[in-house]
Parts: sequence; structure tokens; C-alpha cells
Amino acid sequence: MNIQMFIILTVFLTIFAGLNYYIGLRGWQAFGRFIPTRYGAVYWIAFALLAFSYLIGRFGNKLMPESLSTRLSVIGSYWLAAMDFLVLALVVVDLVRLADRWLHFLPHEVKHFPYIIGLVVVLLVIGIVGYGAWNSRNPQLTHYDLTINKPAGQLQDLHAVMVSDIHLGNIVSNGRLLALIDKINNLNPDIVLLPGDIIDESIGPFVEQGMQDSLRKIKAKYGTYAVFGNHDYIGGHAEEAHVLLQEAGVIVLRDGVQKVAGSFYIAGRDDRLKSRFEGVERRKLSEILAGIDKSLPLILLDHQPDQLAEAQEQGVDLQLSGHTHRGQLFPFNLITRNIFEIDWGYLRRGEFQVVVSCGFGTWGPPIRIGNHPEIVELNIHFK
Repeated sequence: MNIQMFIILTVFLTIFAGLNYYIGLRGWQAFGRFIPTRYGAVYWIAFALLAFSYLIGRFGNKLMPESLSTRLSVIGSYWLAAMDFLVLALVVVDLVRLADRWLHFLPHEVKHFPYIIGLVVVLLVIGIVGYGAWNSRNPQLTHYDLTINKPAGQLQDLHAVMVSDIHLGNIVSNGRLLALIDKINNLNPDIVLLPGDIIDESIGPFVEQGMQDSLRKIKAKYGTYAVFGNHDYIGGHAEEAHVLLQEAGVIVLRDGVQKVAGSFYIAGRDDRLKSRFEGVERRKLSEILAGIDKSLPLILLDHQPDQLAEAQEQGVDLQLSGHTHRGQLFPFNLITRNIFEIDWGYLRRGEFQVVVSCGFGTWGPPIRIGNHPEIVELNIHFK
């Protein structure tokens, strides 16, 4: 581990532990009167296990049975979402209490019976997390009608379905994958496009649950095309995943391009963070597209919606991306909105067009607040 990574990890753990201590302390102040004094240590030990359950399950998987590691990771995933909204709620409560010191507007019961506010906060967060869990499992169909001002031989229209950030694993399991495939097939697409983060880091659940066989059930006239995202590399099994996906009928473009039906091109870039996990930089887009006939429509799959100027300069007509999850949880959408030129939706610059999906699955907390999981339907017209 280099010094930069050590510093980042230290800062992260310090902030993470500090926020959890803040929640735990407020919890003790609200409900500690109902816990016998001699059990105070039990409260803090149980709270610490809950707070760090995701990290223990995620990074301690080699030191414990896989079933225990999985359960801890799932419990911890829900806690991460609860932690987010508990911090937001408690900050608001503390700001109100601070204002009351000067304005004296809070009722007597609120000041002297803190467990009332504590109970309200807990119930509110449970409600938000419950809604977010339901929301994350109910994808919506997002529709775009696009025109590419290029001829595509005899092909006048292309009906495409795009699904980004599926994150197949223990949370987005094979059952949800089969439901997704049913929705895709019901749309009767000409082509299916998967712009990255197909597998959620570990390839184990993908293999154990037979997801490879499920992917074979996708029906599309021109096939299914995919690129890798950062999570497809994190687990260290990108090469194995590539083979399994190809065997499942998914054409994985890793810094490659393919002509489809003699009418248009699909180009696919490796994720820009590939070098962090494999020590090899992805190829320049100019190298990938060298020698193709740019009078034909060119669709680019690139997991992260950045370096858009490069795609426009190289004559890309339509770029399809994901990665952002549109923040997944409020208020992180405010961050993604400022990091990326477009973190969700449609952008056009002259003849260059971009569609960014907020994704189908989730990473970490299986919760979505402030956005909906989506399947994207594209009706592309050629001139």
C-alpha cells in the first residue's frame, strides 16, 4: 500500500468512525435512560459491530465463512443508508436545539424528554430506508427518441435497450436478473447495450447462481454488447468475467469496435480506472476508431460520462454511459451533478449526443432515494 492510499484510507476511516460515534452518542443520550448502566458497554459494542458490519463483511471475507461475510455485508449495506439519513436528521435536530437556546420556541416535553425526538428520528429513517429499498427494486422505463444525421445503409431505425450498472451479485441476484431479462425481451429490442458495472466486484455469486445461463435468454436481433466498468475490475476477475460473458452471448468490447449489420458501429472503451486495477492504461479513442468508416453512425459505450470532448472530436454520434447512479442516495446527487457535466439524462452538442443512465442496480446500500432505477429504451432514427 503506497503512502497516498494509506492517507486516504486513514482519513476515510476517521470520518466514518466519527460519524458513527456521533450517531451512537445521540442514540445513547436519547435512549440510554432505558438501558441499565451496567449494560452501557454492551450498547457500544453492539453499535460498533453494526456500524462496521459492512467493512467487516466486505474485507474480512477470507477470515470467516462466506455465508457470515455475506450476511454482514448485506446488514452493513442497509446501515450505510440509515447512517446517511441519521446524520442528516441529527444535524437538523442539533441546529434546531442550538437556535432554541436564543429563541426558546421548543415545547417543554421536547427539551426534557429527548427519547421522543429520538423515536421520531428513528421512525423517520426507517420509513425512508424502507421506501428506498422498495424503490431500488422497482425499475422504471425511460424513453428517448434520437436522430443520428447519417445514413445506415438500408437501416432506417434502431430500437435499442440500454441497461447500465446492473451490479450482479448477492443483492442483485439471479432472480432479479431474470426479471430484468423478461422486461428487456418484452420490449423486443433490435440490440441490447450494457455500458459497464455488470458484475458487482466478486464473480462468485455470478458463477454460483448460474447468471451466465440467464444472460443467454436475452433476445435481440443484433445481439448484446457490453463494456466493463470500474466494478468489473475491482474484484480482480475481469479476464474470467470476460470469458463467461462471451460464452453467455454477450459481446464484450474492451477498447474495440464492431460493425453491426453492415450499417453502424458499436465501439466500446475499457473503464478509465482500469489502470488502477490492472496497471495498464486504456487505449486512446483515436486508436480504437482508426480505420472505420465514419460516414456510418457510430455509437460509443463508455462507462463513465467524462472526457466527452474526446468522443466529440473523434466523430462519435451517440455516447451511452452510466456509473453515476445519479448519486443513488440524497444528498450525493448534488456531488455527482458537480463532478460530471451530465450525471443523468440527455445532452446534445451539435451532432454529438450523450445519454447517461442512473443504472438498474445499486452499489453498497440497496437503497435509492432521489432517483429511480431504470431501463432505458432508445428509438434511434437514421437519416
